[in-house]
Amino acid sequence: MDVSMTLWVLTVVGLAALIAVDFFIGRKPHDVSVKEAGIWTAVWVALAGLFGLGLFLFAGGAPAGEFFAGFITEKSLSVDNLFVFVLIMAKFAVPSRYQQRVLLVGVLIALVLRAVFIAAGAAILASFSWVFYLFGAFLIWTAWKLVMEARSEAEDEEYEESKLLRAVERRFGVADRYHGTKLWIRQNGKRVMTPMLVVMLAIGTTDILFALDSIPAIFGLTQDPYIVFTANAFALMGLRQLYFLIGGLLKKLVHLSYGLSVILGFIGVKLVLHALHESGVHVPEISIPVSLGVICAVLAVTTITSLLATRKQTAAKEVREPGEGATKDRVDV
Repeated sequence: MDVSMTLWVLTVVGLAALIAVDFFIGRKPHDVSVKEAGIWTAVWVALAGLFGLGLFLFAGGAPAGEFFAGFITEKSLSVDNLFVFVLIMAKFAVPSRYQQRVLLVGVLIALVLRAVFIAAGAAILASFSWVFYLFGAFLIWTAWKLVMEARSEAEDEEYEESKLLRAVERRFGVADRYHGTKLWIRQNGKRVMTPMLVVMLAIGTTDILFALDSIPAIFGLTQDPYIVFTANAFALMGLRQLYFLIGGLLKKLVHLSYGLSVILGFIGVKLVLHALHESGVHVPEISIPVSLGVICAVLAVTTITSLLATRKQTAAKEVREPGEGATKDRVDV
């Protein structure tokens, strides 16, 4: 796509306006209900759909297909990231009424960092086509690592702060409790951070690790910086509502890592084929419609098998403990 600077500015301003509206509506700290989260999740998905439709009408089917493939991929990867967000919230004991504010600012930090990553990635790919080989190999390795982690019985049950975050805490100091939505307070005559600011930084900077696989993945679907940025923006901006909507369902998606590994491996192979094609080797390339179909099919199968496996585990547990309630009743009597 030939995107003018005017369109870039209008897009950024439009996204900023949407974020401002979201912030204004949720400015008062409160517990987010499933209904509220569901409505806003639908709104963000609808906005992404309208944007993709606009691309289809004004730029054609290819850019629109690339956007939808990128959006769905980034959205599915972001669901996996929610597991880490849950651990971060538990680590810092964030009160439920403040969690939406934490996620909003954390996602904004993540969006700015991703914009930097996208600009750097686009510049590198434009200058060095052999980087496609590195991106493809990295995605295939990441896919293999996801499978190994999924098969391992060990689970990370606690979030570990990064060295950078610990250094910031030592430098500025941290208050011993939350002070509403304040980010800085004065304590013993010294200006220190509140736990609210620390957890926001934790969410935002943790996304750097997430971007290491998501950015190469979307560049495997499209090399257009405009589509890469907008797909990431729409996927991230609806992440806060998605957190509250499916927070309780995350543990039921037991096969999600397997599905994501298949998607990342598939895109990795697509990148390698594209790199070979760019090098003059006559190899088949995977089209965007095929990519979109594979991604959607993998996510659908993963969701179905996850729910079936969870239901089977629940049924097996009930069979193993059939008379526990009755035994307790006899003891009480």
